[in-house]
This record gives sequence, structure tokens and C-alpha cells, in this order.
Amino acid sequence: MRALKLIQLMKTNSASMSDELVRKIRASGKCEQLLLKVPESEQRQYASQIYQALTEWLADETDSALEHHYVALGVRRAGQGVPLSQMFRAVTIAREHLWDYAQQECFHEEPVEFLGGVTLLRSLNSFFDQILYFALTGYEKVGEDESAAFSFLSNRRSA
Repeated sequence: MRALKLIQLMKTNSASMSDELVRKIRASGKCEQLLLKVPESEQRQYASQIYQALTEWLADETDSALEHHYVALGVRRAGQGVPLSQMFRAVTIAREHLWDYAQQECFHEEPVEFLGGVTLLRSLNSFFDQILYFALTGYEKVGEDESAAFSFLSNRRSA
């Protein structure tokens, strides 16, 4: 499976993928505080943004945009009082959802494409590992110096 095929499918189906992701997070039973403290509109916004960020990252695999976005997400979730474990769980649900989607929609290729599929799955894991790392870094910023973390968020909004 080529990354291009997955990118095209995600762009075409991003709304339904995002809706299904939010449904899965809501049904998980492991994100109660996240669901209480993050407005549903913001949940949907971030669900949509994760797949947009993934399509951009698959195209160039640079981490700078991911770092800014997901450090800010970690700072925001920490400021909202969302437990770190629940933010982490929401991202792992997003990863699982994408794997399920890729399996259903993209793994109907010939055996010759198998190696390309394995390579893509490794890239997908790398993407989710990176966003988790950056989001956790945002949580740490709040723990180290809350005013600096919120200053980071304010500066990012005005940019």
C-alpha cells in the first residue's frame, strides 16, 4: 500500500473518520474527564486536525509543525485539567482507529505491495509516537512553569 493512497482516502473521508474517532473516544470509558473538560466542538476539531496533520506529515515527515501543534495541545489539556493518561488514551484510540481504517480500506493490495504497507504502518506508528511525545512535552511545560506554558499558548494564538 502506498502512502499516497492512504492520504487520498483520508482527505476524501476525513469528516467521517473524525466523527467515528470522536464516537470511539466517547465510548471508550477511559476518557471521562477529557469528555467533561473539553467541549465537544473542540474534540471534533482535534479529531479532524489529527488526520490533516498526518496527511501533511506523510508527505514530508518533518516534525516542526507537529511539535508546535501538539506541545500546545499538551499545554491546553493540562490547563483544562485533563488527566495525562486520558489524553494519552485518546491519542492511542486515534492510532487504533487509523489502523482499523487502513486495514479495511487499503490492505486489499497484491502481495507485492506488502512491504510498502509494512513501511507505511511503521511511518504511522512514528507519527503517533511523535505527537504523543510533543503533547507530553506540553504537559511537562505546565508542570515546570505554568506561566511560561500559557505564555507559549498565547504567543502561538497571536502568530
